[in-house]
Amino acid sequence: MITGRAQRTVVPVMTSADAEATTPPSRRDPRRRKALLDAADRMIRREGPEVSMAAIAAEAGISKPILYRHFGDKSGLYRALAERHAGPVIEVIRTELRGSGDLPERVRPTIDAYLATIAANHNLYRFLMHRAQAEDERTRGQMSHVVRKLGEEVAGLLFAAGTAADPARAQVLGHAVVGMVQAAGDWWLDHPEVPRETVVDGLVQVVVATLAMGDPAKEAKENGDNPLHPAARH
Repeated sequence: MITGRAQRTVVPVMTSADAEATTPPSRRDPRRRKALLDAADRMIRREGPEVSMAAIAAEAGISKPILYRHFGDKSGLYRALAERHAGPVIEVIRTELRGSGDLPERVRPTIDAYLATIAANHNLYRFLMHRAQAEDERTRGQMSHVVRKLGEEVAGLLFAAGTAADPARAQVLGHAVVGMVQAAGDWWLDHPEVPRETVVDGLVQVVVATLAMGDPAKEAKENGDNPLHPAARH
């Protein structure tokens, strides 16, 4: 005869947080993902680009490890925020660039729209363009790709408008214009005492002057085709 107390099996209770932590990122609820990104947005806007990940997690009502695991890791969170905010900025620029009027006429509204957008989202801009890129190589690559694609779009417009007859020259000008506007906007955010209109005026002056310079290769070809031009007599 076997005597004694019956053995009791203890079944661990899994909380919703535990379940979330063990679920692969690809299978997690997109509504939960949105809520976590919303919490991150609120804290970055409120506390600034140096806000701690623990503060973001607390705003979302979870622990920091669970916040990371939801996105795969810390890098995944950074890249999710970059994807969320870079797209709308590019759309604002693209809409103005492809508006009515000649290309030089579209320069001012495009630059103004870009500066207005980053100023309205100052802390998020700083978080993505400075902190996230400095801390995470994959986020840096993602943001660099976005900027590069924008430069290529501008180059395409310059080539289509005949501003640059050579595709290579169009690429150089396109990336130069995008880089210049981004750098000037970055400086302006550190100098809010400078009116936005002043920055826009300066950038428009430089960009329009650059576009007005024309393409030396195109001009040389046109002059060579003109029998009355001195270049065609040699």
